[in-house]
Amino acid sequence: MASAIMLRGLGLAAAAARAGSRPQSLFAACKLHTTSSSSVANSEDKATSGPLGKRLKDQAETLIIGGGCVGTSLAYHLAKAGQKDVVLLEKTELTAGSTWHAAGLTTLFHPGINVKNLHYYSIWLFNELEKETGQNVGFHSPGSIRIASTPTRVDEFRYQMQRQGWNKAPQWLLTPEEVHEMHPLLNMDKVLMGLYNPGDGHIDPYTLTQAYAIGARMYGADIYQKTMVTGLAMRSDGSWNVDTPYGTIHAQRVVNAAGFWSHELGLMTGFELPLIPVHHQYVITGPVPEVKSRTQELPVIRDLDGSYYLRQERDGILIGPYEKEDRMELQDHWIKDGVPPGFGKELFESDLDRISDNLEAAMEMVPVFRDAEISRIVCGPIMYTPDILPLMGPYRAQGVQNYWCAAGFGYGVIHSGGAGKYLTDWILNGEPPYDLIELDPNRFGETWCDRQFVATKARESYGYNNAVGYPKEERFAGRPTARVSGIYQTLLDKGADMGFHSGWEQPSWFAKEGDTHGYLPSFRRSNWFHPVGRECELVLSRAGVIDLTPFGKFEIKGPDSAKFLDHLCANNVPKTGKTCISHMLTPRGRVYAELTISKLGEDHFFAITGSGSEFHDLRWMEDHALKGGYDVTISNITDEVACNGIAGPNSRDVLEKLTSGDLSEEGFKFLAVHDISLGGVDVRAIRISYTGELGWELYHAREDTARLYEALMSAGQEFGLGDFGTYAMGSLRLEKGFRGWGAEMTVDNNPLEAGLDFFIKLNKPADFIGKQALQQLQQEGLTRKLVCLTVEVEENGPDAEGNETIWHQGKVVGNTTSGAYGYQIQKSIAYAYVPLHLAEPGTVVEVELLGSRRSATVQQEPLVQTEPVRTRLARKKSAETARGNVTV
Repeated sequence: MASAIMLRGLGLAAAAARAGSRPQSLFAACKLHTTSSSSVANSEDKATSGPLGKRLKDQAETLIIGGGCVGTSLAYHLAKAGQKDVVLLEKTELTAGSTWHAAGLTTLFHPGINVKNLHYYSIWLFNELEKETGQNVGFHSPGSIRIASTPTRVDEFRYQMQRQGWNKAPQWLLTPEEVHEMHPLLNMDKVLMGLYNPGDGHIDPYTLTQAYAIGARMYGADIYQKTMVTGLAMRSDGSWNVDTPYGTIHAQRVVNAAGFWSHELGLMTGFELPLIPVHHQYVITGPVPEVKSRTQELPVIRDLDGSYYLRQERDGILIGPYEKEDRMELQDHWIKDGVPPGFGKELFESDLDRISDNLEAAMEMVPVFRDAEISRIVCGPIMYTPDILPLMGPYRAQGVQNYWCAAGFGYGVIHSGGAGKYLTDWILNGEPPYDLIELDPNRFGETWCDRQFVATKARESYGYNNAVGYPKEERFAGRPTARVSGIYQTLLDKGADMGFHSGWEQPSWFAKEGDTHGYLPSFRRSNWFHPVGRECELVLSRAGVIDLTPFGKFEIKGPDSAKFLDHLCANNVPKTGKTCISHMLTPRGRVYAELTISKLGEDHFFAITGSGSEFHDLRWMEDHALKGGYDVTISNITDEVACNGIAGPNSRDVLEKLTSGDLSEEGFKFLAVHDISLGGVDVRAIRISYTGELGWELYHAREDTARLYEALMSAGQEFGLGDFGTYAMGSLRLEKGFRGWGAEMTVDNNPLEAGLDFFIKLNKPADFIGKQALQQLQQEGLTRKLVCLTVEVEENGPDAEGNETIWHQGKVVGNTTSGAYGYQIQKSIAYAYVPLHLAEPGTVVEVELLGSRRSATVQQEPLVQTEPVRTRLARKKSAETARGNVTV
């Protein structure tokens, strides 16, 4: 309870918080800069009088709505990159909203991979801004230390280190003695290890935002404060009319960077953006003698098990807790009624009871805090998405163009510089500079991500902010959504351990009698390991069924459909009744997406993509259809059409019991597509399987899934048919050498280095997107290549999973993309990008796994031939034997 906290001055602090005051040392007063007269539009007939008597421009190339640190950063980067007519509109004053009351922490660390790039660039920029703009940003960089107090945390730190070596930012582990040397005020009783990032620290968000704004104006951007957006309307050419009290601005694109107003701004155009306001509190003490006496600033501490950050604030201490999900508070009436119209630089009333456990933990870890006086309590709104990551990039809605999001930044200060640069590069070059699909604003679908789901998941994400992050971890708040297949409960009853994929529930593996049900968290092989091996054996020796309903599914129709796909994709368009794997490339020749495309008839195609890239791919297709003026209709049928996959040597026998159609090798060839009836259910069957074994994907109306599944299981009983999940499929696909989008191929890679040459038709007549870039890459030659590794690991692992560091002769030389145990070859497998001179089979490198560098050997791939290849070779051998060419 708060009453147990031996701190003084709380009454003053609470009063200050209620009054909306801000910590003066954090948010020093700074003169607001207004638009200079030299940047005012000259158009007298359309411009009207704006705030402070200035005139608004009537035209903008990019119009940014929101004057926080992210919006001003984008304005700065766009203008600096040379874009003309960059306009930023701020409803009240720059920094009003979440920016002004932020604690301003900066760190190179992030548990993800490419998000680290945002942090790295931001910290680099913070060191440069004052020289460029003349504005002091109050950047302190004493470094930061994450504290491990349990053996599990030690594992987590080693797990993070194995994913760090091939990244730019410096990071290393500290012994307890080194931790204490850097931060002598810590109680070392529970400290087992530290994870250290030099260059980390904190910055004044207010002056940082002013520096961005000064820089933006230096390069020609126009910033209008006290200019509310009152209306947004897209014009027929995809540009926008942006209404304000002072007139309308015609913008080629708009960017929603409105902070906690982003949801309301979305509603203005009918978009229900998945954003929720969360209360975040932190406290600041008065002077602490032990802090005041120091000559060097203390590093920032993140006590993960105590769930708080702690840093020096002048001669005192600032502590920011993340309370548990049952204690944290959402701004409920904002969720129901929207943000109050006049809310800007106000704060909420603080509640120390909610964070009492965290403060007690801080007192134990930093004993001098126990006798300190609290001088300020800050409790303000920050916007959360369901998964705590921002919405960043072009937003996809049917028919909508040129609407971008830069919203939902729970950690906007450290993201701000990198976000502004990333979005600028994308806007100017027409493609993202690197892969950040985890921030795609289209990752949440309107059919399943409602306001209740957003609130429930945001509560979970906030409460789990400092929880241990395990590989293969699932979090279950808000689940299941409306996206469940017709056999969801049936599979649960059969022991399915479900994974969450873009709103869908999909079996990862199945626990049977004698197995431990539910995933047991671990950084090594856990209770799923042996069941997955059992499922692999099922597919390899008999047959298995897998629920593939989460695939994204599109129909493309119209007179220009073939021409459109020929331009969009690097492979040849398939013939009627055939299926192909094809890749949508970016202009730089990077892999934007992978599609499985079937031609169903004249001007009628069926395309399939992964669950996590459904709207990512759909937006790209729709944009290029509009830009190219193609007469096509693209329909997203993901929610209407389900899919069961069947694979294994007995799969043909099972299906033949349910249909009169010809499923023979000649009658239903590999990569053929036919409409058939199975047990009375109409099915679009494609002979393909990501397992690499004999198999079909069976697409059907979602309401028929249970009937189809029961028919398959009944017919398959005599053939040993069973269930398998995505973990087994992943192991089988690695043995066959199949690449995975989002792992082996992303916009960070080109298809030639990824080994996708077979699918790239550089000699086809169509000038597909990325063709010229690939031709140039061929001429220049590759510098690295994707290779298959077998890795020497201990009996209980861990196995590689992707993003591990590759070492050779003491130097970092590459990174893994994915990995798993291969149950058929009985070896641990990893795929990795390495320099060409290390790509030859037999070369030995090392893969870093939980603090150990494990020997790994480059292999000739595939490790196991796919069923169609094995069948073809067997038929060839049989024919040669019959002709007497082979001695048996």
